[in-house]
Amino acid sequence: MTPDILSTYHVSNATQALLSVAHPDYSTIVFENGYKIYVRQTPTQLIKKACIPGGSSYEGRRTAVNMLIGAKHKVPIPIFPPENIYAFPTHSPTQFECSWIFFHHVKCVVPYAKQTKLTFKNGQRIILPVSYYTIEKQMNRTAQCMVRFTHTTYAQQFTYLT
Repeated sequence: MTPDILSTYHVSNATQALLSVAHPDYSTIVFENGYKIYVRQTPTQLIKKACIPGGSSYEGRRTAVNMLIGAKHKVPIPIFPPENIYAFPTHSPTQFECSWIFFHHVKCVVPYAKQTKLTFKNGQRIILPVSYYTIEKQMNRTAQCMVRFTHTTYAQQFTYLT
């Protein structure tokens, strides 16, 4: 049976991962609450589109993260900080292989041969064709990003009071 294929998809706090795939009919497999959704747009196209409702472009968010934590490559993206939606790329976003993982859904990551086994909080597992070291580094960068964005937002609240 052929799966339903969407032309686009709207990232939400239910989005767990956007996996890049080489298929003639779709470019992304979305993992959302235990379901797989097939989408024609690439993972990075979906990430870029998802930033706009939060009030900034992908490039603007990328620049902000670069300035706040110093990340220049494989930069995690705060898609919508008020709802705790942060994603990190597995590869450079310019590469076909780039998939995006949504931090708040990750339960644990473990080395698996020369790849990484990622378990989501709902128990679903995926194998990522990237080293454990890379995923750990991306998780740490994303955590730094979350702290900085939370701190910045919190500090801004008090700036307006003075």
